[in-house]
Amino acid sequence: GSPPRTRSGPSGARADRTMAAAAAWGRALRALSRGSPWGRSGAPLRQPPARPASGSPGGPRERAGAALLAAGYQELRERAAREPAAFWGALGREALRWDSPYHTACDSQLGPDRVRWFPGGRLNVSVNCLDQHVHQSPDRVALIWEKDEPGTEVKITYRELLDMTCRLANTLKKYGVQKGDRVAIYMPVTPLAVAAMLACARIGAIHTVVFAGFSAESLAGRIIDSGCKAVITYNQGVRGGRAVELKKTVDEAVKNCPSVKHVFVAQRTDSTVHMGNRDIPLEEEMAKEAPVCAPESMDSEDMLFMLYTSGSTGKPKGIVHTQAGYLLYAAVTHKHVFDYQQGDVFGCVADIGWITGHSYVVYGPLCNGGTSVLFESTPLYPDPGRYWETVQRLKINQFYGAPTAVRLLLKYGDKWVKKYDRSSLKTLGSVGEPINHEAWQWFYNVVGDSRCTLVDTWWQTETGGICIAPRPSEEGADVIPAMAMRPFFGIIPALMDENGRVIEGNDVSGALCIAQPWPGLARTIYGDHQRFIDTYFKMYPGYYFTGDGAYRSSEGYYQITGRMDDVINISGHRLGTAEIEDAMDEHPAVPETAVIGYPHEIKGEGAFAFIVLKEDTAHTERVKEELRSIVASKIAKYAVPDHVLVVKRLPKTRSGKIMRRVLKKIVADQSSDLGDVTTLDDPSIIAEILDAYQKYKTQQSASS
Repeated sequence: GSPPRTRSGPSGARADRTMAAAAAWGRALRALSRGSPWGRSGAPLRQPPARPASGSPGGPRERAGAALLAAGYQELRERAAREPAAFWGALGREALRWDSPYHTACDSQLGPDRVRWFPGGRLNVSVNCLDQHVHQSPDRVALIWEKDEPGTEVKITYRELLDMTCRLANTLKKYGVQKGDRVAIYMPVTPLAVAAMLACARIGAIHTVVFAGFSAESLAGRIIDSGCKAVITYNQGVRGGRAVELKKTVDEAVKNCPSVKHVFVAQRTDSTVHMGNRDIPLEEEMAKEAPVCAPESMDSEDMLFMLYTSGSTGKPKGIVHTQAGYLLYAAVTHKHVFDYQQGDVFGCVADIGWITGHSYVVYGPLCNGGTSVLFESTPLYPDPGRYWETVQRLKINQFYGAPTAVRLLLKYGDKWVKKYDRSSLKTLGSVGEPINHEAWQWFYNVVGDSRCTLVDTWWQTETGGICIAPRPSEEGADVIPAMAMRPFFGIIPALMDENGRVIEGNDVSGALCIAQPWPGLARTIYGDHQRFIDTYFKMYPGYYFTGDGAYRSSEGYYQITGRMDDVINISGHRLGTAEIEDAMDEHPAVPETAVIGYPHEIKGEGAFAFIVLKEDTAHTERVKEELRSIVASKIAKYAVPDHVLVVKRLPKTRSGKIMRRVLKKIVADQSSDLGDVTTLDDPSIIAEILDAYQKYKTQQSASS
C-alpha cells in the first residue's frame, strides 16, 4: 500500500521540539476542557442561539472559555491533522494515568493496518475509570441505574462501583480466569454488567459483551470464535415489564462450547433457574471476596475487549480494541462532542451490547469521572413518556439515543414529551444511523425546546468513538439539521471515486475513507487479520475504508448517505444481508434467498426477503412463518424480515451472482431505472419478479 501517513516516534532534536509542543498542547487542551467547545449558531434556518440551561448562567468564566476556544478550535484541528503524534501524545499524558510512560505516541512503520499507539506505555483501564476518582471524590455518583420498573432508579458511587468490580475480579481469578483469557458477558444494562466489564479490565481478561437479545446460536458462535473460558449472565433479564430467559439461552449456547469452564449467574429476579456443575452463583461468591484487587499493569496495545459486528459475509467479525488508544479516544470525544462538564448527568440510552454502550455508557464517561445513566427499559414502557419522565426525574443534561426511537416516539405526538420538565437538557445526540429531517426537527424543536444543541454523530464499532459530529466547532458555528458535518480532531476524511482516486473539492459524493490513523481505530479482527486488511484497507490502499458513502457539501461539511455494501442498518444495528440469507437457506423447502434493505419509516431500514421454493412445496404461508422463526432463533428478533416474497427464481449474472441492485430498485418502485442489466443471465426474469411484487403489494394493501 501507500506509505503510512503518521510520523513515527521522535528522535534527537525533533524529540525535544515534540516534547515542548506536547507540553504546550497539554496546556491548550486543559484550557479547552475548562472552556466550552460549543458554538452559538446564528443562522435562523439552522439552530437558534442556545439559552443557558437552568442553573448555568452564561457568566464571565464561560464567556472567557468560549472566547479562548474561538481562537483555539481551528488551531487544534490543524495541529491534530499536521502532527497527530504530538497532539495525541499531549492528550494521552494529560488525560490518562500511566503505570509507566510510553516512549512514542504513535508507531505506524508497519503500515496503516498495524498502527500502534503509545507503545511502551503501561496502565490499567479500570484504575483510570475508578481508582483515580475514588481517591478524589469517592462519594460522587458514577452510575444511575434506571431499572426497567418505572421510577426505581439506583445510584452507585465510584467507591461502590470499585468495591463491586474488585469483588467480581477476585471471583473470576478464584475460578481460574487470568490475563489474556476471554470472558463473554450476556447481561442487560445493569451496574453488575458494568462491573463485569471493568473486572475483566482490572485482571487483564478480555471481555466480549453479547447483546442480551441475541439467540443461543448467535451467542454460541461468538463464544466459539473467541474461545471464551467463562460466561457471566443473569438468571433472567427484565425488559418492558417482561422476563427474558437469559440463563436458559446460555445453557442452550454452552452445550456446544467446550472452552467454557464456568458460567457465573447473577440474580435479577426471584425466579429460580437450573444450576449445573459449571454454574456459579455470582453474588454469593462475590460476598466472600475482598473488596480490593491489585490491578494488572497492561501494555497500551494489549487487547481490552472485542465486540462482534456484522459484515457483508455471513460470519460476524470480532472487532478488537486495545487499552490506551481506545480509552483516550472514548474519553476525549465524550468530553468535547457533548460538552460534558463535571457534575452533569450523561444519559446515553444505548445497550452495553453495542459499541455505543461501551464508549458512551461505560468507558468514556467513567474515565472522565462522569455520572452515567444505565437505561434498562424501553422507550414505550410503561408509556411513550418513559424517556422524558426519566429526564425529569434524573435531571439528565445530555441525552444520546437512536433515530429509530425518535421516529417511533414522534408517532405518539408531542403531549408525552411536554408532560415532563426537560429544562435540565443541554445537549441532544443521535447515533447509529443517519437521522432524517422530520425526526431531527421534532427532536430539536419538541424534545429540546429549540434551545439544546443537537449533535448527529457518525462513527462505527471499528472507529471506537465519534468521528464526525457538529461539535466541537468554532464559536458561533452553524449546526445544519440531519448532518454529521465536522470531523473530530485528527480525523481526516477523504472521498474516493470508483477508480480509487481521491475526489477533490466540494459538493461531491464518494466512498468515505479516513486518511490518517487515530487512537480509537480497531486493531484487528480477532483471529483473522487478513480479513481486517481485506475489509478496511485493501480497497483504497493507505486509507481506512468505512463502507459508507458520503456527500461533502459546498461548505465542506459531511453528510453520510448510507452503506455501500450488502449491510443493512435496522434500528441502528448493522446486519449483513448474507447473515439473514444463511439462516433462511437452512430451511429444507428454500433452495435460494436474497435479502435486501428497504426504507422503513420507524426502523430506518427493514429487511425484505425474496425466496425461491422447491417445486413441490405446498403451505407457502407456513414456510414463511418457519423462516421468520429460524431467523429469530439463529440471529435475533430484530433481524426477522418484514416482508417475504416468493419468486420463481432470482436475478443472476451469467457467473451466477445475484443482482441485489435490481431487487432494490423493484422494491423502491424504480423499475423504470434498473441501470445496466446486460449481464443478467435471463432479462425476462425482471417482468416475472415485478409481477410477483405488484401482486404482493396489492394483497398487503387489501389486508391492511
